[in-house]
Amino acid sequence: MERRLFIKRSGVGGLAMTIIPGTLLQQKTRYSIEELMGKAEIDLYGEDINLREEAHDAFVEMRKAALADGIDIKIVSSYRSFDRQAVIFERKYLKYTDDGMEPLDAIEKIIEYSTIPGTSRHHWGTDVDLIDGSPKVDGDVLVASKFGPEGPFEKFKLWMDENSEKFNYYLVYTNNPKRRGFKYEPWHYSYAPLSKPMLKTFRLKNILKQLKAEDFLGSDELTTEFVKTYIEDNILDINPELL
Repeated sequence: MERRLFIKRSGVGGLAMTIIPGTLLQQKTRYSIEELMGKAEIDLYGEDINLREEAHDAFVEMRKAALADGIDIKIVSSYRSFDRQAVIFERKYLKYTDDGMEPLDAIEKIIEYSTIPGTSRHHWGTDVDLIDGSPKVDGDVLVASKFGPEGPFEKFKLWMDENSEKFNYYLVYTNNPKRRGFKYEPWHYSYAPLSKPMLKTFRLKNILKQLKAEDFLGSDELTTEFVKTYIEDNILDINPELL
C-alpha cells in the first residue's frame, strides 16, 4: 500500500463559526478548516487512488467485486488540493470572461459542474470520479449521456446503482429533477462514513470569510448572498444519504 503525503499550504486560522444555527455549533470535530479546504497535509493511500485509508480500502473491495462482474472501475479524479482546484476554476473563469461574460455570470457557469476553490468535496480524500476502463471512449469521458442507455458506461452505472452502497459509496449529485446546484454527475461517488462528518464540520465554518481571505480570480465577486445560495444549492442540495 503506497502512502503519499501532500505538503501543508498555509491558510487563515481562527475564524468564526458561521450561519448554521443550533446544537451543531457545540459539536466537537476532528477536521480543521485547512484540511477541509484542501490546504493541509493528509495521508493518502494507493497508487493512482489517493484516498484516505478507510475510503481506499472500501474502494479496493468495490473494484474487486466489480471486476468479477466484468466492470473495470477506473478513477478519473480523487483527492484534489486547493491549489489544483484553483487552477481549474481560474482557467474556466478566464475563458468565460475573455468570451465576454460578466464575472458573476462566469462563476455561475463554472459552478454548473466545478466547485469554488476551498469548497470541493475532492479536498477531503473521500470522493472519486469513476468510469469503466474497459470501453474505448473518444473525447471527454465525464459526460452524463455516456452513462445512460446505450452509452459506453451504461453497464458501469447499472452495476454501481445496484452495488456501490454495499461498500458505502454513494452518488453525490443525483438525477433528481428537483435538486438544485451542480448538474447531474453519474460519475461522482463519496465514501459516506467519512464524508458525512466532514460535511457537518464544514457547515460550521464561516465559508464566506474563508473565501474572501483567498486570492484567486473571481474571489472578490463573491458576495454574502451569492455564497449563502451556493452553500444551500451546491454544497447541501445533494443525495440525502450523504447529509
